[in-house]
Amino acid sequence: MIKLKPIPVILGIIFTLLTGSMNAGDKVSARFENFTLKDYNGFEHSLYEYKKDAKAIVVMFIATRCPISNAYNERMVQLVSDYEDKGVVFVGINSNKQEDIDEIAEHAAENMFDFDVLKDWNNVIADKWNAKVTPEIFVLNTNFELLYHGRIDNSRREDEVETQELRRALDEILAGKEVSVRETKAFGCTIKRVSK
Repeated sequence: MIKLKPIPVILGIIFTLLTGSMNAGDKVSARFENFTLKDYNGFEHSLYEYKKDAKAIVVMFIATRCPISNAYNERMVQLVSDYEDKGVVFVGINSNKQEDIDEIAEHAAENMFDFDVLKDWNNVIADKWNAKVTPEIFVLNTNFELLYHGRIDNSRREDEVETQELRRALDEILAGKEVSVRETKAFGCTIKRVSK
């Protein structure tokens, strides 16, 4: 005769299995909320507008004064050039309290940024997204779910780069594959936040 476990034990096991699977799925299915920020020309842009004709949206937290972020300026420009025609949309966000609109505009022009750079006053979006450093990358699908988060590649010095995690993630997305490495450790200058 088979001895059944008490009902509370069975219910406990079922609850554990269900909550475990929900937690595992939450990270994958978490949807980033819409926001609206102005670029350095004063034009408003919402996150959800970047969905149009996009296969992926790359949100880059960047800075004007951070030497590590600046070490990636040419690489960011090259990424836009290589992937824009393939349906990848790039947008920069500047959340540093001491970097104003004029400085951001001048920096974008000097570095020939061919993507929107939005000003995140009071680091509201950086706080919501838990962005810590510049540069820090978030890649979203068109449902605004996170596909990749972390660094562009593994070295500030371009001649010492061994792994290009952002490129690999974008190539996998465009090929219709799962992103094999969804999270890497971003490194750079700490985002300079306003006191709250």
